[in-house]
Amino acid sequence: MAELTEKKVSPLAMPSKVGTPGPACIVLRMAARKERPQNLSVHELIERYMSSYAGRDSTRVQRLAAWQRMAGSFTLEQCDIDLMKAARDEIARTPAYIYKGRDHRGESVHALKHRDKPMNAATVNRYLASISAVFTWAIEQDLTPKGFTHPCRGIKRLPESDGRVRFLDQAERTALFEAARQSRYPRLHAFILMAMKTGARRGELMALTWRDVDLRAATARLGRTKNGDGRTLVLLPDVVQALTPFVSSDLDRYVFGSVRSKYQRAASLDSAWRFALKRSGVKDFTIHGLRHCCASYLAQAGQPLNVIADVLGHRRLDMTRRYAHLTTQNKAGAMLAALGDIT
Repeated sequence: MAELTEKKVSPLAMPSKVGTPGPACIVLRMAARKERPQNLSVHELIERYMSSYAGRDSTRVQRLAAWQRMAGSFTLEQCDIDLMKAARDEIARTPAYIYKGRDHRGESVHALKHRDKPMNAATVNRYLASISAVFTWAIEQDLTPKGFTHPCRGIKRLPESDGRVRFLDQAERTALFEAARQSRYPRLHAFILMAMKTGARRGELMALTWRDVDLRAATARLGRTKNGDGRTLVLLPDVVQALTPFVSSDLDRYVFGSVRSKYQRAASLDSAWRFALKRSGVKDFTIHGLRHCCASYLAQAGQPLNVIADVLGHRRLDMTRRYAHLTTQNKAGAMLAALGDIT
């Protein structure tokens, strides 16, 4: 006869006496009785959200501050789709503010930014997305009243234009690279080359330390990016070659650190960048344009939008569609070369 063995049973699965609630029922009742904040205002909710925000999107502070000014006094019970639409439209008409840091009390400080033209649709959509993320987080954290309906659901995004894509042609690239090599900041050429060939944002590159970079594996690991995700950059051979002279044994040093300060801090590229633009003769071009260069060159080479989105770290493919016309032009040329003579 087989020997009987004792079978362990989870307390939640154990039967209870008739009419007596079991452990599982008790857990459910305790969850149901969980107290939620009463009369929580939008201002207070945003403060809670930002205290736990782990992303690196510096514009989120500025945008949520606008929502605090516009709708901060309303409680969550008062928030509905009509309020969000009205507040969004009012924000679109209000002069922009720039986040300047925090004061001695820890309060956010913003300065008025002069704006001669109305806020474009893309920016308005970003403002709405920022407050929508707050309400989504609040629902997940059980900070909203029971039966709370997300007030941003059902608000359609405003139609956006593809936006302006400025990238350098071959002559401009050659001139800019040459000017960067003559810069008083010795790492400017390496920075421009890396930005152009990885598509990384300025802030992402400036935050890199040598601990994040593996030149043997030809990779650089980004921590928290603007959208809150981690990402690995692929370093092409010429980028590795450009970085090699600056490698530090101190892994905590910034890859693009200041060469003048004895303290470990990232460099300020503004003056070096302006010098390089003036010397090269390149007009109407920003550091962020290097990211556009990366995407545009990939599109012109026939790479699909999903690959470009992956390189740039875009969460949504619609953010990459501004480069679609470049892939279409390349596709048309390829089709003409391969199929044009067929009759």
